[in-house]
Amino acid sequence: MYPWVTHMHAHLGGECPHECVYCYVDNPRFGRPDRYKGALRLIDGELKVKYGSGKTIFIEHMNDLFAATVPQHFINRIIMHCLEWPENTYVFQTKNPERYLTMDALFPENSIFGTTIETNRIINGISTAPLPERRLWAMEELTGRKFVTIEPVLDFDVDILAGWIDRIRPEFLNLGADSKERDLPEPTVEKIMALVSKLEEYGIELREKHNLSRLKP
Repeated sequence: MYPWVTHMHAHLGGECPHECVYCYVDNPRFGRPDRYKGALRLIDGELKVKYGSGKTIFIEHMNDLFAATVPQHFINRIIMHCLEWPENTYVFQTKNPERYLTMDALFPENSIFGTTIETNRIINGISTAPLPERRLWAMEELTGRKFVTIEPVLDFDVDILAGWIDRIRPEFLNLGADSKERDLPEPTVEKIMALVSKLEEYGIELREKHNLSRLKP
């Protein structure tokens, strides 16, 4: 998913409650794997995996661990597993970052917290996740290491979205396009370049993903 991540691990089975139409778990040709169908559930064997040390591990890359309907005891057990292996960096990402704010003390010391903000606009029918502006507010409030991902980038207002990112002050921002060409409402090349320019002005490190090249000259 990210070149700066060395490992990924999923403890959760079942379908993500946010039902994003662009979800990369859904393969356009083969559909959704059985592991990620049905009710949310813990896969007990995954809680016994030995992480070792020196890794950067993206936790629950196939689901949203902090979605509102994920039971708290699921989250606690997964984080306790991470705490058993303290010599790693743990990457968490959610579209419900308000939940980060209720449990700071539980996270491993070497944690980095991300959110996805695809656009500053409200675009109906894309996802049931909290609205982008609520994600902005929570990430502003959050202390510690944090990043933002704009992927898949959806049509946006340059000054507003760039201003949001500046308010969050992430360590870096990941920027990428829809990888599966699902006919989403995407921005023009000019908007992409204007956003990149604004982020440079604000001194925010940009980490572009290879799929962004489809939208750029």
